[in-house]
Parts: sequence; C-alpha cells; structure tokens
Amino acid sequence: MVTMGERVYMDHAATTPVRPEVRRRMMEVLEQAWGNPSSLHYAGRAARAVIDEARAQVAGLLHCQPREVIFTSGGTEADNLALKGAAMAHRDRGRHIVTTAVEHHAVLHACAALEREGFDVTYVPVDGEGRVDPERVLAALRPDTILVSVMLVNNEVGTIQPVAEIARGARQRGVLVHTDAVQAAGVLPLDVDALGVDLLSLSAHKIGGPKGAGALYVRAGTALLPLLDGGGQERRLRSGTENTAAIAGFGLAAELAAREQPRRAVRLGSLQRRLEEGILARIPGARIHGAGAPRAPHITNAGLPGITADTVLIQLDLEGIAASSGSACSAGTPEPSHVLQAMGLSEDEAFSAIRLSLGDGTTEADVDRVLDVLPRVVERARRARSLGLVAGA
Repeated sequence: MVTMGERVYMDHAATTPVRPEVRRRMMEVLEQAWGNPSSLHYAGRAARAVIDEARAQVAGLLHCQPREVIFTSGGTEADNLALKGAAMAHRDRGRHIVTTAVEHHAVLHACAALEREGFDVTYVPVDGEGRVDPERVLAALRPDTILVSVMLVNNEVGTIQPVAEIARGARQRGVLVHTDAVQAAGVLPLDVDALGVDLLSLSAHKIGGPKGAGALYVRAGTALLPLLDGGGQERRLRSGTENTAAIAGFGLAAELAAREQPRRAVRLGSLQRRLEEGILARIPGARIHGAGAPRAPHITNAGLPGITADTVLIQLDLEGIAASSGSACSAGTPEPSHVLQAMGLSEDEAFSAIRLSLGDGTTEADVDRVLDVLPRVVERARRARSLGLVAGA
C-alpha cells in the first residue's frame, strides 16, 4: 500500500491542486459575499465588489484593462466564445478561419462545429517538434479570412508557438487573432500587447484556482456574438449569474501566478532538465518529444518505445505516481494523440508516449522517485509485451 507521503503528482498540465490561500479566499466569499452580483442592495454590491477585484487581478496577469476580461466557466467555454463568437460576428466579412493541427480539442471541435455551419477552416501542419511555421500560417490567409487561432503552449508536449510573430502579420491584414494560453499562465510572462492578440483564453484550475472558472480576454473594440442568451452579464457576452466564489479564487490565483512566474519558470526548468536527462540516461531508446523547440518548463512528453502508455501509467499509479498519456480516451476507446501524429509519429509511437507535468508542489525528491521507478516499470512492460502478455504485442 502506497501512503500519502509516498505519492508523487506529475499531472499538473491536467489540473493543479487548489492553493490553500485560494481555498481560504473562496470560503470567505461563500460566507460573506453570497449575494447576486446583479442585485443593487448591499448583498449584491458586496458580491459585485468581489468580482471587480478578481477582474482587476486577472487583468494584471495579462497586462490589460479589467473591462477586457470576460469571466467564463473555464478554458473550453472561453475558446468556444472566442471562435464561435468572432466567426458569427464577422461572418458577413468572411467565412475562413486558420488554426493549427495541434490545438486543444476545445478549439478543434469548435472549428468543426463552425465548418458544419458553412465556415471554411484551414489546419496548418506543424514540424516534428510540434511547432508551426508562422510563414505557413500567414500564407494560409485569404481575403475572406476573419480569424486565426494558435495556442501559446501545447498541452501535450509543451511547445511554445510563435504567436506574436503570427499576430503581427495577421493583424496587418485585418485578421483577428486568438490564442489559447491555458497552459502558459504562471509559467510564461503574459502580455496581450506584446503578443498582439485580440482574444486570449485562460482557465483557473491550471494555476492553483478552482475548476469551473475561466476567462476570455477581449481586446476593446473586438466584436463578438454571445453563446448564451440571458440576463446580459459580463458585458452581454456571457449571460448567467456569476460564480462569485470561483471567480474570487481565480482572481487570487491569477495574482499569485503573475507574481511568482519568474521564479517558478526557473525552478520548474531545473526540475524538467533533471527529469529529462534522467529519463534519457536510464531508459534505452527513450526520447523527449518537442525537445528541439522552445518549450514551457513544466511539460515533458517522453516516448518510450516497446510499451503501451496505459500499461505503464497503471503501474506508475500502483507505485503512487500520477502521470498521463499522450493519447486521449473517449468512452473507453483509446485513440492516438492527434498532436503526436501531427508531429509525424506513428500510431505505435503515439501510444507509447507519456506526459509528466510539473508544478509548485514538485520537488527534486519527486523527480528522483520517478527516475527510480519509471525505468523499472518500462523494463517490465517491455518484457511483458515481448512475451505477448499485454495488448499491442
């Protein structure tokens, strides 16, 4: 039996633990600012003040104006509002959208939905490191292009995309630019003017905040149509009574993420190097996907030939180590990672990749434990597969 003290959490790209100070702030709001923020009386004003403070905190993370921050239920809704809202608001000007082959499913599925509505989407390929060539993105623009969406940090391999360069070229041609920055917050500096984007998505639970809260930055003057009809909250772009406590937690998490980002990036980068050097030294044939491109310091995607990721992940879990796969699982049916396949990997290579992602709670001792356990687990998995004892043999 693995005790709590022996557990190692290496899945911060999936979600992060709620920070203690964030949890305390949310409890305080639940107790003291429980009113409807749209009400004019004292209880409503107290809740509205909490939301105003959180909006300013998120704006501080992005270096934008508070009125440009629209609260949502998370990154998925923010992505959908950005893409569908922009597409519908500008459809009389054009019906062409450009994105990349490695976006989060919130963007790819939103694009697919827009295609069913008569929009045309170009999916620009990436290189073997998972990075898109900005010239290829700009070459894909047409006279009827209304929006480009390129994520800032890939959630599977950590590759940093050249968003600022893409935005400069696209906006010169009057094309709106959206970036999903969910995995960038807290590990990269975020400045919407430096990036040059019109729309940017965030999620609270990736930075020590609660699930169920996110935000979309909307540059002043950018036209969007809302996804929801209702009371007209959030500048009439996101109707629905605000989740005051979650928004308050998000605001504090954003403030802390901005303040701590430089130190966090250095510390996680050191841990990432320790982890990756250890994997390459101790596991024959291992490779780090995306290692040749600029990457965020908290995501490592390791290719481990001769294994299936699910088998290794189960064995790691039994050892008290939480990690994730480079493949997604829908309704019990595994599918190879679209990101890794877009990078040129085969299905077998994609199924043999695991993601280890670091966070504030990760220590050198955690990394060393992974480096002690993972080689043994991989060796056992390879032996079992060679004997035909597991699927995929």
